[in-house]
Amino acid sequence: MEFKDLEIFQMVAQKGTISEAAKELSYVQSNITSRIQKLEAELNTPLFNRHNRGMRLTPEGKKLLVYCEKILSLTNEMKKVVQSKTEPAGKLEIGSVETVMKLPVILSSYNKKYKNVDLSLLTGVTEQLQEDVLNYHLDGAFVTEADPHPELVTHEVFQEELVLISDNSISTFEQLKKEPFLCFSKGCGYRARLEAWYKDHNIIPLKVMEFGTLETILGSVIMGLGITFVPKSTASQLEVRGLVQCHYLPEKYSKINTVFIRRKNAYLTSTLEKFIETIEQSKGEPAYPLAF
Repeated sequence: MEFKDLEIFQMVAQKGTISEAAKELSYVQSNITSRIQKLEAELNTPLFNRHNRGMRLTPEGKKLLVYCEKILSLTNEMKKVVQSKTEPAGKLEIGSVETVMKLPVILSSYNKKYKNVDLSLLTGVTEQLQEDVLNYHLDGAFVTEADPHPELVTHEVFQEELVLISDNSISTFEQLKKEPFLCFSKGCGYRARLEAWYKDHNIIPLKVMEFGTLETILGSVIMGLGITFVPKSTASQLEVRGLVQCHYLPEKYSKINTVFIRRKNAYLTSTLEKFIETIEQSKGEPAYPLAF
């Protein structure tokens, strides 16, 4: 069994089709097919169920994928350890929730200092980003603080206040309770906080509408589609311009920490170490509000 076979198996599992995996890896489809067949013969078990729309992992394939991800992650870590230099270099994959207002400051500062690092950013909700870090898909991520996970190290970034925002036609909490709630998908820390407020006050929102980007949510609020719960720093400029109105909830629901997480047992490369240093240095820097 070769590492390349495991990489191909992992890619087919992720993409669900031979053609998509071949495109991603720049291989011909016949090569991908023969590698998978070779792996199945070596392990003496089918790893995929083939169907008209692609390929789905068998129970044995799902078990192999868990080990495959660990093996490939350790292999990548091994290369980083052996090749580690004083000057950060190589790939750094970071995740973030969409509302980290200090993110441009951190990324810009890091990129200017360490030009040999290929820095990439993935956005998502807290729950999914935490899973991506735990499963070695990301080197680290900016998330909203939740219950500490034993396999993660947490670095504080900043604390902020969440506010309910609506268009200017809404002035009372009774009106707010009747408005649709505009939010990210399940797993978002801000959504969880407002849902806790709803539950504690026996409120059932008229409608919950999920969106993929912060810009779309804010634009929809401005147009009167519903309300949302976001950091005050995100809404402040919109409020100053008279586009939205802020409504404040008790500290139990509104105070929230943004943290940077990484795996506890992963080797701390100079690339990631310098990124964490940059986060620490940014604490005294002002955040840049979202332009809208």
